[in-house]
Amino acid sequence: MRTLFHNHLVQKSFWCMSAATILWSGLHLPAAQAASMGSQSPPASVSSKTDVIPTDKAALLSARRELYEQISAATGIPWFRFAAIDQYERTVAKKSKTAPQHLTKLTGITIPPPLWSGPLNPDQEDTSPQSISFFGGFGSDGSGDGRADPGNDADVLYSMARHLLHYGQSSSDFSIAIWEYYHNGRASQRINQFAKLYEHFGRLDLSGNAFPLPLGNTYAYRSTWGTGRSWGGARIHEGTDLFTPHGTPVRSTCYGIVETKGWNRYGGWRIGIRDIDNRYHYYAHLTGYDKKLAQGDIVQPGQTIGWVGSSGYGSPGTQGKFPPHLHFGIYKDRGITEWAFDPYPLLKQWENQEYRARRNKNK
Repeated sequence: MRTLFHNHLVQKSFWCMSAATILWSGLHLPAAQAASMGSQSPPASVSSKTDVIPTDKAALLSARRELYEQISAATGIPWFRFAAIDQYERTVAKKSKTAPQHLTKLTGITIPPPLWSGPLNPDQEDTSPQSISFFGGFGSDGSGDGRADPGNDADVLYSMARHLLHYGQSSSDFSIAIWEYYHNGRASQRINQFAKLYEHFGRLDLSGNAFPLPLGNTYAYRSTWGTGRSWGGARIHEGTDLFTPHGTPVRSTCYGIVETKGWNRYGGWRIGIRDIDNRYHYYAHLTGYDKKLAQGDIVQPGQTIGWVGSSGYGSPGTQGKFPPHLHFGIYKDRGITEWAFDPYPLLKQWENQEYRARRNKNK
């Protein structure tokens, strides 16, 4: 977003004298001048700012989906693209100790004031669509109330839609528009992955997980987070080792998309899967993969993705330097960096949930 802000600053620099004059005089734009700059045509059917945000998860997702579809009907942009942008912003947002924005908005998209109102706009809290347009701001009126409010979900999504439509409607146009907005290859990749997941499954709720090994098999694991490694230099163990016989099926723990597949000198034959919460699920030391699985494919919880082995710690094909086991790790993307966290608590949770579901099914 900072790069987009810079581009607006360069493109609108010839308005500097006008902005300074307005700032010094303390006057607002004359109505006739504002009207001459062109009017916006917001979609008439989009709801205005939400007064009460549902606390129930199903109701919250339903309200978001309705909003996405309203903007989609008004602009022709598929709902899952709005959902993908919104989800990405939500996954990289910093947690605030003050009143979080998600309590007053359905969406998690945040557009900085200089970008929303215009970099040279003397009123950085401006909500006038005409003056925002004059100063090259991003904000638009999407609810039809005559205001461009960055706290209004309809206004934010409609403003984003106007940006996307500037580049076109195709999937490649969408990728270009996302790149031009964020100027971050990681953001562009994540949003395209999320859009693909939402389009494939046709719903917002992609929660639900599975234990990475079949429960009927013999396996053992404990928390080994942070212990030292004996090969590859000074490093720590960023995951949990699940010891089980060679050839035991390895299952996807989530709804996700295959991001990486192939050899890693530490992890051997490995697969990396990105889920909708922007977490990277890492499965290492495999003996092989499901032959039908390729990079970019979509998987769901419990789906077999490969088999346990003892590959790694060397060049491609190295096997047998340690007992067969699955190394499972999880990494969280926060927009600029990606960091590992201990997956052991989640593994115990998924294992217990699956056992409970099995018991309930057998009753």
